[in-house]
Amino acid sequence: MKQILRITMLTLLLSLPFAAALADEYSDTRKMFEDAGISNMFTSAYGYALFPTIGKAGFVVGGAYGDGRVYQGGKHVGDTSMTQASIGFQIGATGYSQVIFFEDERALSEFTSGNFEFGAEAQVTALTAAAGATASTTGSRAAASGGKNNADVASGGYDKGMATYTITKGGAMAEASVAGQKFSYTAK
Repeated sequence: MKQILRITMLTLLLSLPFAAALADEYSDTRKMFEDAGISNMFTSAYGYALFPTIGKAGFVVGGAYGDGRVYQGGKHVGDTSMTQASIGFQIGATGYSQVIFFEDERALSEFTSGNFEFGAEAQVTALTAAAGATASTTGSRAAASGGKNNADVASGGYDKGMATYTITKGGAMAEASVAGQKFSYTAK
């Protein structure tokens, strides 16, 4: 019994630095977006979903995945993940950070219900710069990101209660595809 207790305590002690590193990943990502010029969104929004890293790859058929957290009133209220499947012209791989702001309670509730959102994308990414256009069920937009600390601030504010911003982390990808995204949510 003492051996099991020792192993459990040692495991817990060794895992503490990793828990702090994970927490820092979210605060570092938030700071990166704030430094890019959208700090007021974090305080004025009803809530937001923050994804430190979403990985995306494709060759005709593609996909993307990333884990994140949902915040309401600045408090972590649940965990989320984004899964995307796409088909069309696409080649390469890229990684990016993303934040989705919710204007009101209705928008946050819609997001946490896990509905699909279908859209069409055309995007080119090279290292940490990106340019793209999106048309989807939530509207359309065009944007450019010039580097690691330049958020996709051309989003134009809220559309149907949500505003999405991205910062490209790196990679090389060209894409003109039809994609469907699914967000899952688990309350904390």
